[in-house]
Amino acid sequence: MRRPLDRIALISDVHGNLTALEAVLDDIDARGITRIFNLGDYVGKGPRGREVIDLCRQRCEVNILGNWDDALPDPARTFDSPALAWWLAQLAPGQGEWLRALPFSHDFTMSGRRVRLFHASSTSVHTRIRFDHDEAQFLSLFDNTPATGDGPPPTVVGYGDTHDPYYEVDRWRRTVFNTGSVGNSMDDPTPVYVILEGAFGSEAEAPFSIQFVRVPYDAEAELAVARELGMPEYGGWESELRHGIYRGEAGDPAGPSYHRRPYPA
Repeated sequence: MRRPLDRIALISDVHGNLTALEAVLDDIDARGITRIFNLGDYVGKGPRGREVIDLCRQRCEVNILGNWDDALPDPARTFDSPALAWWLAQLAPGQGEWLRALPFSHDFTMSGRRVRLFHASSTSVHTRIRFDHDEAQFLSLFDNTPATGDGPPPTVVGYGDTHDPYYEVDRWRRTVFNTGSVGNSMDDPTPVYVILEGAFGSEAEAPFSIQFVRVPYDAEAELAVARELGMPEYGGWESELRHGIYRGEAGDPAGPSYHRRPYPA
């Protein structure tokens, strides 16, 4: 008799949106899933990075470094933005150090497939690969690099960063998926996360599935918290949470474009 399949919930890009995170965790709990892996970007953009970090440290078995987590608390960073300084000041003592010490990637086996999770790409949390990538970018996601370390190259790669959930597979069964964003989902602003189902830790072929889950939440309550705290760039945050429109695309003068460096996405 085949053993029951295991389920892992993958969340990413909470970005200080505690209300969305709590809604997603409630849904995960209702499904009886106990393993949660977080693919990074706990902080920035939203008002409650400190609380998000605390909750993720309690609930997530695996926590991975994101680009905001690396850049925001970087002691060598010069802050030319009042908003970035505000988000940094919102963190509790020691949280910045915890974020920057997070691992770059996490590898495991599931149903005979070698799975690798990271935030943005195989080379850096600051290198973005979007859903409309070319073949070279697709293949690069499976590379071993100084950031990922050596070991068997993955056959399945999951990442976040772009806030664009998608799934792709080639004729050699190399599979890529993007989890989308819990706290800052674009286009459809409903929080989204991924459930992996299969035989965890098994080298043998077995059923394997990737499920995307959308979870409604009270965005207005989260916006009210941002107003109460006096969070900067509120107009951009409102545009993103209510309408799924990037603040740069909305022409918001309060902040630079989501896609423009060095502003971390």
